[in-house]
Amino acid sequence: MRAGKLDRVIAIERKTETVTPSGGVVTAWTNLASVRAEIVQQSASEFLTGFGEAETGTVIFRVRYLAGITTADRITYEGTAYNIKEIAEIGRRRGLELRAVAVS
Repeated sequence: MRAGKLDRVIAIERKTETVTPSGGVVTAWTNLASVRAEIVQQSASEFLTGFGEAETGTVIFRVRYLAGITTADRITYEGTAYNIKEIAEIGRRRGLELRAVAVS
């Protein structure tokens, strides 16, 4: 993995739930890590769903290895949130490929 290709900055966020003093539960996304990344592939694909046509933006981010990332986390890049759908390890803890879909 070449450092020069990691030319984008992304934020990896994790959903947290806190209990307010009144007993209500508040859900928020908190910043887990801010890392440099490379965009490997970016596409917009249309497909037919049960309710008509839909468009999804799929992006593959390549980052240095970071332990503890799960598919329950999400990525924020240039003001857009992406749900992580798949995590693939590159080599032996050399890096990660994060396949993500834009949140609509």
